Amino acid sequence: MAGYSQFCPIAKAMELLDERWTVLVIRELLAGSVHFNELRRGVPKMSPTLLSKRLQTLTRAGIVQRSEIDGRTVYTVTECGRELTGVIEALGTWSIRWMTDLVERDLDPSVLMWDIRRTIDLHAWPRTRTVLAFQLTDEAPKTSRWWLMVSEGDAEVCDFDPGHEAAATVSTSAYTLSQIWRGDLSWQRALLDGSVTIDGNGDARHAVPRWIGQSSLSAVPRPA
Repeated sequence: MAGYSQFCPIAKAMELLDERWTVLVIRELLAGSVHFNELRRGVPKMSPTLLSKRLQTLTRAGIVQRSEIDGRTVYTVTECGRELTGVIEALGTWSIRWMTDLVERDLDPSVLMWDIRRTIDLHAWPRTRTVLAFQLTDEAPKTSRWWLMVSEGDAEVCDFDPGHEAAATVSTSAYTLSQIWRGDLSWQRALLDGSVTIDGNGDARHAVPRWIGQSSLSAVPRPA
């Protein structure tokens, strides 16, 4: 890998971190993904070959530790890698504040649903198995239907019907749901203006905004 040939500590760090996808792989690891397939779901447009290469580079750099547990390969961040948490959070905070325009190429329902799945407040959901269906009105039929199922303290996102009755169905565009998740738009405003509709029994319909919530960066203050 070509370097910058500078003594500057930032230049030295970027020799490792500014390769394409590297920071996003670290983001996924810090978010709790430990298996190769989990990492792929967080960066679905990254080829498996390139993901393997980046994991090897991060392992050699001491940011990632590779191990075997019950016959499965597990990737975890080391102490060195955990110190990048503040860097990743700062990048996200800066982006939310200053890069506010979402365009069509930014919309990836698989990434959105995966992020929602791993950060929802499971304690807000019923103790019994609960399924929430999503109809994304601006997506092609193949990527327009999603299901989020919470059971026994675990959440699973599916792009196929899991075979259990949905407590409620959220109908909106991927653009609007992304806005809500980012914190650019509130659930209350979206429901009032009709950009989101929720069908289901009364209790579930009113609980959906609490069940899904918003991302951890949604509370970042925007510039005036």
